[in-house]
Amino acid sequence: MDNLGDTLLAWKGVATGAWLGLLFLAERLWPATPFPGGGAGGWRRPARNLAFLALSTALSLAVVVPVSRAAAGLALGLRPPGLTGAQGLLADLLLLDFFIYWWHRANHRLPFLWRFHEIHHRDRFLDTTSALRFHFGEVALTASARAVIIVLFTIPLTSVLTFEALVLGAAIFHHSDLKLPPRLERALSLVIVTPSIHWVHHHRVRRDTDANYSTILSLWDRVFASRTPTHRTPEMEIGVQGEEELTLPELLLRPFLPRQA
Repeated sequence: MDNLGDTLLAWKGVATGAWLGLLFLAERLWPATPFPGGGAGGWRRPARNLAFLALSTALSLAVVVPVSRAAAGLALGLRPPGLTGAQGLLADLLLLDFFIYWWHRANHRLPFLWRFHEIHHRDRFLDTTSALRFHFGEVALTASARAVIIVLFTIPLTSVLTFEALVLGAAIFHHSDLKLPPRLERALSLVIVTPSIHWVHHHRVRRDTDANYSTILSLWDRVFASRTPTHRTPEMEIGVQGEEELTLPELLLRPFLPRQA
């Protein structure tokens, strides 16, 4: 399993890097919303987001992967017998996507979790690099919470790594500024989260920020009545209501600083 896990981890990195590069180029050739500053919008904001990726990657290799590997090696007997192969993989992916929906929702509802998650939302424009902008504290908390689900339901490492690749690929897609044909986007949105759905989640209005929590499958927001009726518009402001963007050091330190009442 260790060799298989290492192989899957390597292929996950290659596939994610290729997907990121493809959409990064495509959204600059065919943007749905003009990049701020004209042209490709400069490099300061994407560079800041890539710095978060570097920190998260280091944490992932040092902590998240070992924790996931250890959790996948435990078994508490809640997994139905015979749930293996393609059927087992599909069940695992549905369960993990269901979990990440509620975990995302909790990150907006619980003040302690929001301290870390708001760093992601402070980005004042969305593109593929926004999908990489997560505070290392949120990455560690998410891995810890997910480890509980992995242990409870005896989810194998192959399913965990497959899900991670799908989540990252989906996030890169639905954060992107790629202009899609309206009919195609409408059709895709019936099944998966598209940019038109997720951009509204980053709207600089709290009632919309606290909605559209789905990550891969769009059905969870419909089932649990968390879909906002707001539609994406070119002039939609992105960010956290009442807050402005910060420098990288300020963003890294903000979750640990006291807040005014």
